[in-house]
Amino acid sequence: MEKIILASSSPRRIEFLKKYNLNPIVVKAEIQERTVEGEKPEQIAMSLAFEKAFWVSNQFNNGEIIIGADTIVVYKDEILGKPKDKEDAFRMLKALSGEEHSVITGICIIKANTNIKIVDYEQTLVKFRELTDEKILNYIGTNEPMDKAGAYGIQGFGEILVDKIMGSYSNVVGLPIGKLDYILNKYFNINML
Repeated sequence: MEKIILASSSPRRIEFLKKYNLNPIVVKAEIQERTVEGEKPEQIAMSLAFEKAFWVSNQFNNGEIIIGADTIVVYKDEILGKPKDKEDAFRMLKALSGEEHSVITGICIIKANTNIKIVDYEQTLVKFRELTDEKILNYIGTNEPMDKAGAYGIQGFGEILVDKIMGSYSNVVGLPIGKLDYILNKYFNINML
């Protein structure tokens, strides 16, 4: 099997790939994350995933499989990135309280030294419980929200904030495993199971 390169240092993405015996080589993409005014959230997520995978692919030339991903949280047409500080985390979580939002992960797989590039995305709807200010402050006190898009991590303490999800759980964590398996199988003859 070709070497799998993950264009991310996300512990959650690494853990997912290891779980399915893909054992990636991790190379963090050194890109400037930017958005273009008027782009749809899906386009932004796919574009950033492509930029990460493409940047890393330029360092390889033996048919390695490079996986890039980018996850964004969207609430009422606002993209909620990683909070700047605890006040920003509070603002985001307060807005999401009792509401639905979308988690969109763009995914890009490139085969190094070829013209094979597959770009796609997965979208999951998440509904939060009604949260008290105390619950939000307690969650922020764990420091978990500070490096997460939308200021929460469903795989950690943030699970307590969620009422329900409609779609892929792994997508909310940061890597849509079903979509990844489909692409790897269809285009690269790699089975995750």
